[in-house]
Amino acid sequence: MSATTPTRAGAPVRVAGLGVRLPDRVVTNDDLAKVLDTSDEWIRTRTGIRQRHVAAPGEATSDLAAAAATAALDDAGLTVADVTAIIVATTTPDHTIPGTAPLVAARLGSEAAAFDVNAACSGFIYGLRVAAGMSATGDGAVLVIGAETLTRVVDPTDRSVAVLFGDGAGAVVLVPDDTASFGPFSLGADGSEPSMLWTASGGTRRPVDAVVLEEGSHFLTMRGGDVYRNAVSRMAQGARTVLEEAGIGVEDVDLFVGHQANVRILDAVASRLGLPSERNHVAVDRHGNTSAASIPLALADARDQGRLHDGDTVLLAAFGAGLTWGAGLLTWKDTP
Repeated sequence: MSATTPTRAGAPVRVAGLGVRLPDRVVTNDDLAKVLDTSDEWIRTRTGIRQRHVAAPGEATSDLAAAAATAALDDAGLTVADVTAIIVATTTPDHTIPGTAPLVAARLGSEAAAFDVNAACSGFIYGLRVAAGMSATGDGAVLVIGAETLTRVVDPTDRSVAVLFGDGAGAVVLVPDDTASFGPFSLGADGSEPSMLWTASGGTRRPVDAVVLEEGSHFLTMRGGDVYRNAVSRMAQGARTVLEEAGIGVEDVDLFVGHQANVRILDAVASRLGLPSERNHVAVDRHGNTSAASIPLALADARDQGRLHDGDTVLLAAFGAGLTWGAGLLTWKDTP
């Protein structure tokens, strides 16, 4: 628990339930080494990743999202009838049109408000910010789901990206609670150089055609060094902002749950903040980079490992394509 009692500008909202869905198929680094010019050591030393989950043929983002949402509702002891809104953070929707959230709502048997948030790897924090405001101002229980099938949008022959990404979904149920605190949040974006991390084709700027398919510009690409530098800088910046707004110091942070893209990024952010390594939760070794799903998956993993205790201050931070970034503070409350 925190050493001091902070005064913070957080919403009176708590996490009532957590749920995850990871595809059954696990692909290890050794498996990738059989088809790519790489090795377990090469991947581990550069990323910290040992394995990732891969969606089955025919398994889409909405399938993973609905399963995670169902688990989160069960964990909260609630039914879908209690939910007033469903937010899906994803950059790999089932379809270009419509959004994935209405499909998930239908699977759950709900006609509640349902919409997508696409802020790439920062999407879950963006979704939390929206959901916390909704829940605190009369919308009751809100489902926030981060779900991705990123292995479908990377070139499986490109070792610079194929080794990084995995599929999965994590969900939280937020509910009003006058004794709780969720926030403050800090969100930002800089779209001046989107090619740092993007899929160049497939949208309205350059629709898919024979040339696009031949050159492979519909696959995700990134400039790794630029992404690393921006991720560390922006995540640390956002974290400092929310700590300052909350009136607390890094010594009051009990656990840091950052976007699980690369263990070197997580370590660098913690180092810049002066956060001890033992307070930095790492799940990227088992999941790979699952974009918007990574923080809820890591949060559930931390809870399952007994790393979340009543009253703990949890720092969340992420960075993604766009460029986008976000950070937020959560005071963990055990389910009453």
